Formats: sequence, C-alpha cells, structure tokens
Amino acid sequence: MSSFENFFNYHMQTKHSYFSVRSFPNRLDWDNQPKAFKTYPNEYKKIKLDLENENHSLIFYIAGITAKKTYPGVEYYLRINPSAGALYPNEIYFQSRGNIGVEDGIYHFDISSTSITLLKNIEDSGFEPYFGLENRENGFIFLISSVYYRSSWKYKNRAFRYCLLDAGHILGSIEASSYLHNKNYDIVYDFDKSSLNKLFNFDNKEFFTSAVLLTYNTSKKINKIDTLDLPTVDGSNYFEKNDLIEKAYEDSIKAKDCKKEISLPSFSFNKSYFKEVILNRRSIREFAKQSISKVEFESILNILNQPISSNCDEKIDIYCVINRVKDMKLGILKNTEYIKEGDFMNKAGYLCLEQDLGKSSAVTFFLTSNSKNYQAMYQKAGILGHRLYLASNYLGIGCSGIGAYYDDEVCEFIGEYTQVLYALAIGK
Repeated sequence: MSSFENFFNYHMQTKHSYFSVRSFPNRLDWDNQPKAFKTYPNEYKKIKLDLENENHSLIFYIAGITAKKTYPGVEYYLRINPSAGALYPNEIYFQSRGNIGVEDGIYHFDISSTSITLLKNIEDSGFEPYFGLENRENGFIFLISSVYYRSSWKYKNRAFRYCLLDAGHILGSIEASSYLHNKNYDIVYDFDKSSLNKLFNFDNKEFFTSAVLLTYNTSKKINKIDTLDLPTVDGSNYFEKNDLIEKAYEDSIKAKDCKKEISLPSFSFNKSYFKEVILNRRSIREFAKQSISKVEFESILNILNQPISSNCDEKIDIYCVINRVKDMKLGILKNTEYIKEGDFMNKAGYLCLEQDLGKSSAVTFFLTSNSKNYQAMYQKAGILGHRLYLASNYLGIGCSGIGAYYDDEVCEFIGEYTQVLYALAIGK
C-alpha cells in the first residue's frame, strides 16, 4: 500500500457519520487533561517581548495571549490564533539572524509568559540546509510543530486533522502579522522534517508540519546546525501515544509533485484597525439570523482567493451555502459559480453535526480538496479559515470554525466525492 493510500485510509477512518457520532460518544478523562503551554527550563535565557520593538511585535501578533476566561476550577487563555476546543496543540520555534532586538539564535516562543526562549546562539550554522539552501538567510525562519496529545485527548484519532488546521491558522496569523509589519513571507511544507524532529529531541511526542521564511538571501555560505543538546520537554504534561496519528504523520511527511506558488497576496486593510481586529478576534457562538450584503460577501471571497505563497500549493475548492446574503439567490456556490439553487440552510445545519451555527449563518462554507499532499492541503485550509475570520471580523461579521461534520453526507450534498477539510460559518 502506498503512503498516499495509507494516509487516505487515515482520513477514511476518521470520518464522522450520523451513526458514528451516536455510537462512539467522546468521554473525556479530565484527570489527564494536557496543558496548553510548553516551557523550557529556567536555565535557558528568556526575553520578554517588548511590543514597541518591531520584531518583538511581529512575533507577538502570531500567537500572543489576548484574554483570559475563568470558570469554576478552570482558566482559559485565548490567543490571537483560534484553536479547536481551545486546546492549542501547536508550538512555534524560530531562527533569528540579523534582526534588531533579537540576537542571532534558535528560539522557542514561550506563549504563557509572552517571552522568547533562547535555545542556542548561532553564527556560521543554521536551519538553512534543512530547506535545501546553501547560503545564509537573514531574517526569521519560523517552524510550526504539533504536540498532538493536546488534541487527541479530546478528539481521539481525528486529532491529526485538527493539529493541521490549527497549524494552518498559525500560518494565517504569520501572514497577517507579516502584513502588519511590512514583510513578505514564503510558506514551506516540503523540508527535512524528520531530521529537525530529531534535532529538537521531540521523541515522537511532537512533530514539525510547516515552516515560514521571512528572509532575504546573502552570498555567505552556511553550515547545517546538527546539534542543539535540548532536553525532551513534554508539552502536554501527560502523554498517551496514538499509533494511527503517528502513522498518518509519517505517511504524509514527504510532499510529492508540488506546485510552487510565487505570487503574494494583495490586501488593503487599514492597518491600525486591522491590528484591533486581530487582537479582538473571537469565535462566535450564535447568529442573530441577520443578512449580510452582497458587497460584503464578495469582498470576503476576494480575500479568500488571494494567492498564498508556498512551495507546495494545493487546490482547495470553496463551497458556499448562501443562506442570508442580500441580492443573492439561495443556493450553493462552488468557488464563485452556482451549482444548485434553493433553500439549504436546514441541510447545512444538519451536516455540521446538527449545530445551529450551520443553518442560522449568512453563509456556511465547506472547504474540500482532492490533493495527495495531506499536510499541505489541510494547513492551507486552515490559512483560508484564518483569512475568513479576519476578513469577516474586519467588516463586523462574526465567524466560527466547525471542524466536525458528516463527511460523506457533505460530499453527497455538494455532488462530489472528495476530502472535506473544514466547515466554517459567518453571519451577524
């Protein structure tokens, strides 16, 4: 069996259906709930982020804490990036070279303390060779990892999907922060993840899924950094191995037949207001069943359809169930063209595991793909989801990501047998 068949098999095994949801209810072990933050020991130097420093601000606006919610016996810290179930399975590492206010080195973003942890100083060695680069790159190289048990504690086998979608949201946050700070970015899915996992001593409890280069090339040759001497730091406090997730990761680790996208997106947000939108982004819990305008919907679609610069760009189809958009017919769009007309709001709600969000929205989105590069396509769906959050919120429209849906019934509904990656709803 090929690696594609193996991870496609993973997708098949993690589908939701009306029967599976009722036959296999999720029972959570609250005594073993994983922690949502990873922190390296105190002997490593920690630098508090100063938001007056442009480069510190760039890092903060990727995944910084924006609010705290307290319930009896529980505290939740909300971040710039959304996460399924507020479990935040992803960590952020980066290489800094030639950046004002951030000395040259390898770092971990310690989100819990709004600081960065210096793991190792660098001079003539670095990450560049792991990306097939021979010369020194000045700027930032960000690495996104997944501590998968944070998600599998609740979502079991399906958690790999959520890890990738959440990683995509972080990539979307990097895109937004790059826009705020006038930097260009390039997402990399195809790089030597296995060697970097070993370099960071992750011990299979954590793994890299993507990287982003905010760099410029120099003519100076660079050596591969081949040791960090890091301790294995458990980012979940309690760990339960999941063979299916680990197999799916290994089977999808190598991207094949990639199509590179070199174009950059073109946004025209007011940056001062956009910064407020980023800080105040939230997932809406219910809609008032109010309509949005056709102009608002089309401007949101325009943002979604902007290019995403990466070394492995996968085609994502965007299906839109039009429920409440002024001057637009009820029905289903595939990308920008109607494929069905009619009132499907109740059906959309049913498909989203009978959640009211799917039917009380102005528009319910289903993102799908037939790609064979599983990690790249899922993370791109997360980027599109993040764009949808920010573009909608910028216009005063609420948004909510919906990671759970009846997979095969969505395919039947849209008339295409494909991989359903993400559902989202927007409205007022």
